Amino acid sequence: MFLKQIVHVLEVPEGVSVDSSTSDVKITGPRGDLSRHFKHASMKFEQEDNKLKIIGSKIRKKEKALIGTWKAHLANMIKGVNQGFKYEMKIVFAHFPMKVVVKGNIVAIDNFLGEKDTRKSAIVGATKVKIKGDIITIEGNNIEEVGQTAGNLEKNTIVKGRDTRVFQDGIYTISKGVAQ
Repeated sequence: MFLKQIVHVLEVPEGVSVDSSTSDVKITGPRGDLSRHFKHASMKFEQEDNKLKIIGSKIRKKEKALIGTWKAHLANMIKGVNQGFKYEMKIVFAHFPMKVVVKGNIVAIDNFLGEKDTRKSAIVGATKVKIKGDIITIEGNNIEEVGQTAGNLEKNTIVKGRDTRVFQDGIYTISKGVAQ
């Protein structure tokens, strides 16, 4: 069963421009630009003034869901180039003092639970990582890159083989929000 036509509308704020002439949508704003590939046979983009329309004609249930996904991706891209994204993480240790340092495109974690080896966590894309005391600030325009960088840090400090009620050491996300 086909649905005739579905239209989702996104508001584009002042200072942000959207180029949707090809299947690679490019969004430019005060913090930079982001681009992403969107292509489907029964879906297209239209622009009017400060609105971006995602139009799907003769679509099924999966394509209807895909239009909602595209709308969420585009909204995050617009928010990213306009305001940016920021995660804050806390370094927690009780038994062994951890040393966390940014080295190029990785975050090095020394002395986690007394281990001799350095654990390395990748910084994804153009994300910026700053460490001040026991707080790690992760900022960037692309929410997926910022979230993946935070996820990499959290995953690299999972406690294994010990009682997690006693050993609560690690790096944990404490806040997510807008970078401004």
